[in-house]
Amino acid sequence: MAFFISWVVCWLPLAVISAIFMGWQPTKPLQPEQKLPLIVTLYLLAPLVLWGVILLFSRSFAEYGLGVNLALVGGIGIGFGLGLFSLAVMFAVEFGLGWCELTKDNIQVLPSILLPILLVALLVGGVEELVFRGFLLTELEKNYPIWIAATISSCIFAILHLVWEQQETLPQVPGLWLMGMMLVMARIADKGSLGIAWGLHTALVFAIATIDTAQLITYTGKVPEWWTGKYKKPLAGIAGVFCVLGTSLILYLGSL
Repeated sequence: MAFFISWVVCWLPLAVISAIFMGWQPTKPLQPEQKLPLIVTLYLLAPLVLWGVILLFSRSFAEYGLGVNLALVGGIGIGFGLGLFSLAVMFAVEFGLGWCELTKDNIQVLPSILLPILLVALLVGGVEELVFRGFLLTELEKNYPIWIAATISSCIFAILHLVWEQQETLPQVPGLWLMGMMLVMARIADKGSLGIAWGLHTALVFAIATIDTAQLITYTGKVPEWWTGKYKKPLAGIAGVFCVLGTSLILYLGSL
């Protein structure tokens, strides 16, 4: 609690300054382009606040799974590839069943958006893994068995996503919890390193954000949206849940 409170308190002045420069009005909801500076400043602060925790309690980033070495880079690559593969299989099945169609006219916008989205995805994936599967999971493991610690950290991970958007995020909460458990399995499969979890998380954010930004996919309505995902969010549908479960199974087999 002290970590999360310190994180938010340090971020609030930057959030206020960003809101003033963007001309945000309290009576109007934040637009996607207004959320981005707030998210970036929040996430850039997290490692600094965590560094303070490390100094105060004699911890280390390596203890939280962030040892800077070639194995970490390799793990990120493996996780990124696994994430893209899992989503590719899910959408291939949906295309094959006629649940969605590719909007070919929008492919031309990809070159201009891929790099910015990838950089933001790397930041979001890295910071969320450091906080939830690194710091939080490790600290909880000191008092609870691994799966209780994983359940608690994944619940916090899922619920905190409601901060940015309630209506579209609420149906995703069970899927986000399951995703959190999958990412715990990724850390276990990576022998305590955050590499695979970071890469996997980055791939999921990158792919979904790219599809949403470019509006690459159109759902045909042949099946109810709880199959494909309410509000076009895969984690709010059965297909997305099966994608997460399938990826978790691959990670589990890899950890044996």
